[in-house]
Amino acid sequence: MKKILAGVVFLLSTSAFVNAHAAGNIAAGEAATKKYACASCHGADFHSPIDPSYPKLAGQPQDYLQHALIAYQRGGDGPNGRSNAIMGGQAKALSHQDVQDIAAYLHSLPTTLVLRK
Repeated sequence: MKKILAGVVFLLSTSAFVNAHAAGNIAAGEAATKKYACASCHGADFHSPIDPSYPKLAGQPQDYLQHALIAYQRGGDGPNGRSNAIMGGQAKALSHQDVQDIAAYLHSLPTTLVLRK
């Protein structure tokens, strides 16, 4: 019985670690946005882009941000890819962990975006 309980505790703790790691690290995401100069186009607060056609990133859903960055990595020819010369070049340099971290950071920022029903 003790072996089973120890196994269950191990699995739960391992699962929690993996899920926390996959969710992204906010501090590492902040560092990555500085490293890759994301604010130069999307604005210092990530809510005031330099061009109105650029998206406001602050507070966006984390899974959406992850999907968007991965789609830019795939490019326009890839499945569910996105084609944009600037973002394609920026996103290709990101590791999988960078994508997770950046998405976690941007999602954590305050926003004025609202959902309308």
